[in-house]
Amino acid sequence: MSNREIQLVERPTAAPTHEHIKIAETEKPEPKQGEVLVKLLYVSVDPYMRGRMSDAKSYVAPFQLNEPMEGGVVAEVVESQSDALAAGDIVTGMLPWQEFTTADPNTLRKIDPSLGPVTTSLGILGMPGLTAYFGLMDIGQPKQGETLVVSGAAGAVGSAVVQIGKIEGCHVVGIAGSDEKLAYLKDELGVDEVINYKTDDVPARLDEACPNGIDIYFDNVGGEISDAVYPRLNKFARISQCGAISTYNTPNAQGPRMQSHLIKASALIKGFTVGDYQDRFSEGFQYLSQKLQEGRLTYEETIVEGFENVPDAFFGLFEGSNLGKQLVKVAEPSHS
Repeated sequence: MSNREIQLVERPTAAPTHEHIKIAETEKPEPKQGEVLVKLLYVSVDPYMRGRMSDAKSYVAPFQLNEPMEGGVVAEVVESQSDALAAGDIVTGMLPWQEFTTADPNTLRKIDPSLGPVTTSLGILGMPGLTAYFGLMDIGQPKQGETLVVSGAAGAVGSAVVQIGKIEGCHVVGIAGSDEKLAYLKDELGVDEVINYKTDDVPARLDEACPNGIDIYFDNVGGEISDAVYPRLNKFARISQCGAISTYNTPNAQGPRMQSHLIKASALIKGFTVGDYQDRFSEGFQYLSQKLQEGRLTYEETIVEGFENVPDAFFGLFEGSNLGKQLVKVAEPSHS
């Protein structure tokens, strides 16, 4: 039986296109003793994957050319040669972008559907939610009444950050790129002030939205938005550097220097990845699941259907086309 996979065939130097990614036909694999065969149900596409398309040294290994790309998925066990998982189990893990793939059960986590829809394991109860929790709580250290500014505020991570910020008593300012996203942030998530970086005068709006300056900056985008934030930092401000999507396709981009602003504010800036907190995942998961069940956290998903549409869903991240978590639905479970 044929089995489609998504391969990186050329490393992009600017924005990735269909020239860099192709869908190839391969053979459906057979599980060995101790393995399981899984069928992809949902694929997560994430900005960090752009870095893996380069062969430059980074915190995660680059994708190999003419090999399947990989990322977070939700999958169904369709055949098991292991006592750890049974056919019909729904699992999540980091797996190749293949419609069917084999895996070691120790690399997978069985999803508890009572905690929420299975897709939440790729969003609010997965990597984006944990990234938001640790980046804000550990680095940002929010305190009642402080001003928190979040760039990329309507994305999977940013939308969790603004909500946690409100739970912790902050005055929250969200920056996003469309009126629809701004309405979502204000009306659905309770963000205090919103800024459209495409149509607003960002420095002027920051002055209006942050009359008492900025105590915490959770940065998902870098670039000109961050250049506008640095001069407005308060004494002992904390900057959680989570992403820089505005520069991923222009790696030599230059901007104003931040050093003098950090010195004047005695500010802390710390870059991080969620893997830095692997030994504390249970802490973050407990916080997020509790707030979700209490109704104090919510989430949005943008779901595209069809395995062949995974590349386009990924490309859309760099145009800001997604609200909340960007997912691709690949298949329905065989067992329901």
